[in-house]
Amino acid sequence: MAAPFELPPLPFSSDALAPVISAQTLGFHHGKHHKAYIDKLNELVKGKPYAEMSLLDIIMATTDDNANKPIYNNAGQAWNHDFYWHSLTPKQQDPSSRMKGLLEKSFGSMDEFRKQFSEAAVTQFGSGWAWLVSNGHEQLEIMKTGNADTPWSQGRRPLLTLDVWEHAYYLDYQNRRPDYAKAVIEKLLNWEFAEKNLAG
Repeated sequence: MAAPFELPPLPFSSDALAPVISAQTLGFHHGKHHKAYIDKLNELVKGKPYAEMSLLDIIMATTDDNANKPIYNNAGQAWNHDFYWHSLTPKQQDPSSRMKGLLEKSFGSMDEFRKQFSEAAVTQFGSGWAWLVSNGHEQLEIMKTGNADTPWSQGRRPLLTLDVWEHAYYLDYQNRRPDYAKAVIEKLLNWEFAEKNLAG
């Protein structure tokens, strides 16, 4: 998909994730914040070669390009948010036997995975993202990125993400980021989406 980029619809209804994430939070987060990144990106790439590129190609092309940092930031945030929506599901899921085996091999147990993923979300300083990623060698890792950064620019394939910008949780949890992280990890992770991403 090239410019003009459009705000993708949510993969569920605005009230589907309640009470973990309220319809009010989703309305502001998707309809205001996510949309603002899309609108700003369209403004920034207009008339430039980036307008012919996909979001991911823009991210990779501008990762270390300080002159185009605003383009990188808005493309990264647009891509990260779409990935975040698909990382969530109102239908509580368990990972497949293959995915569970990889998680246990990589982290020792499902409980340890949840603990480490939550710790990454809680300890990310300031705004950013917590990710479950593949390193390409049948090993899963948890990583944090600040602001608009993605795992792609660090050679990792993202499987799931958790948004820890304050706008993702503040209306529902105020400053209780640990409660938000715990609730999402326990109740909303989309393991079918993670499996598709692992398969490439």
